[in-house]
Amino acid sequence: MFASLVSRTLIAMRLPVSLILIVLSTLGTLSAQVRCTAKDRDLCESHLKALAEEFLSEAPMTEIIPTVGHRFIGTPYVAHTLEGETEELVVDLQGLDCTTFLENVVVLSRLVARDALTFADFQAELAGLRYREGVVEGYPSRLHYFSDWLYQNAQKGLITDITAELGGDAYEKEINFMSTHPDAYAQLGDPATLAAIEETEAAINSRRYYYIPKDRIEAVEDRIADGDLIALTSRVEGLDIAHVGLAIHVGDRLHFMHASSRSMKVEISTIPLVEYMAKSHTGIMVARLEDPRL
Repeated sequence: MFASLVSRTLIAMRLPVSLILIVLSTLGTLSAQVRCTAKDRDLCESHLKALAEEFLSEAPMTEIIPTVGHRFIGTPYVAHTLEGETEELVVDLQGLDCTTFLENVVVLSRLVARDALTFADFQAELAGLRYREGVVEGYPSRLHYFSDWLYQNAQKGLITDITAELGGDAYEKEINFMSTHPDAYAQLGDPATLAAIEETEAAINSRRYYYIPKDRIEAVEDRIADGDLIALTSRVEGLDIAHVGLAIHVGDRLHFMHASSRSMKVEISTIPLVEYMAKSHTGIMVARLEDPRL
């Protein structure tokens, strides 16, 4: 409650989004229990140290993000690492699903660019990215739907959704998968939590999103930069996004760096993205990480 009050006060003061995010991220991290093993902390600090030694702080984001992503190649795919009896800020770099892979790469990339390379910096950035207003305040505060993740982090000034700029079509789909499948989520047995998720879905459905149909992706491959965030739109009724990862060019074709549930590890697709997603998805949304130095 205190974090929410501070959030409203900061916004009313019309402070810069970047400053609000820093304050809220710190509050969220300090007010929430952090779930992190000693091995995960050591691994995080090892990544930060190694990245610092590569002198990337002045490199463009199109170089920083793929460099960070490559450090996770071969990391095992592990699902549901964020789930638990209570909502906590989970730091887990030993096993990644598609979203936690993307989040860890984004966080480390921002820290490298900012030359802010402590574990405390990592926790604050991760809370700021993963949670609504950067505050860990129960299960509904986590950004479960990736379309909501894109919107909220654009509002924070961390990313820009460039899908419409690339010529995307309106993404007209009612999003309600979680509320219509409550048995799949242990936390939704609580009526108040379910109601909060329904409010989130209503907010998502009130916005305008865009996507690039899969038959038009190849035509815009050269306008998608290495390190752009790629979200694959879902065929499943009520679900917005089925899979996420990073854009990476191999030769003159756009490929996909991601945590794969097929190969059970982080990898770069062996075939171009448009071929990889041919049968399982309808299109993509594309976002670009803002440079925190600007």
